[in-house]
Amino acid sequence: MLEVFYKSNGLVEVAADIKVLDSLKIDDILWIDIVNPTGDEKRDVEAFLGTVIQSRAQAEEIESSSRFSEDELAIQVNTDFLIPGPEEYSMETVSFILRETALTTIRECPLRSFTDLQRRMCAFPKRYPNGYAVFVSIMEQRVDLDADMIEILSKEVDQLNRKVSLGEDINEEFLLDINQIQSNVMTVRENIVDKQRMISALLKSPKCPRNLLQKFNILLKDISSLINHTNFSFERLDYLQNTVVGLINLEQNKIMKVFTLVSLLLMPPTLIASFYGMNVVLPQTGTGWDWVAITVLMAISFTAILLIFKKRKML
Repeated sequence: MLEVFYKSNGLVEVAADIKVLDSLKIDDILWIDIVNPTGDEKRDVEAFLGTVIQSRAQAEEIESSSRFSEDELAIQVNTDFLIPGPEEYSMETVSFILRETALTTIRECPLRSFTDLQRRMCAFPKRYPNGYAVFVSIMEQRVDLDADMIEILSKEVDQLNRKVSLGEDINEEFLLDINQIQSNVMTVRENIVDKQRMISALLKSPKCPRNLLQKFNILLKDISSLINHTNFSFERLDYLQNTVVGLINLEQNKIMKVFTLVSLLLMPPTLIASFYGMNVVLPQTGTGWDWVAITVLMAISFTAILLIFKKRKML
């Protein structure tokens, strides 16, 4: 699917037919948005832009040269957009091509930030004089969405911390929940750092419009604050995980202490019972009251051990 946003009499028009490019100049184009492109769509856009569009595999590579490249005609940028799920976050790679004043995006699935921006472009055309302004707006909205996700993760961390403070059931599933949130925080941080590298590289380009430098610098400040927030959330999770592991160890130690004390308390009575259970002649046997004497002796030994433990505050 392909949509072309172009300027016409002070308005932003939208066309879903690739043939509209035949009647337009590159200065007329604001944004060419390609979703899950076909081979023909790619070739037509390449011919219009006069540049080669990277393949999906090249766009997903993590090398700096693959994430940002620049030649005499265009700037090509690849970055990941987070898609939140019920438990895990997934990442969708989006390619940006900036040729003169036109922006081209290639992606594989719908994205909320793109859909919202397309509506605003048609409603407020004067805010988007060229493709660079569209690109900045996409980044601003994306950073806002990333901030919302970080806020959601922070609330989840608060909920886990509250459960620990209230002494609720702490088990292996609780640790797995912490691990999952840690994974999500790391994914968000990785995604934000990728945008920081991309915008920093774009600012060094002579093709970057000077009138947008302030917006790009504000974006970098926002991204830096988000990185600090993710670091703080990760530290909280690490501290919470250590606390939970410590509580689990304490609970296990209490259980082992009970088993140990029970074994020690029963050891003297067991020894006496084993001693008098031998098939030999022993003192105080054969009197008819020997079982009473043995029982009393076992009770005395049990009580003595119990008093010793209590005196030493081991119970």
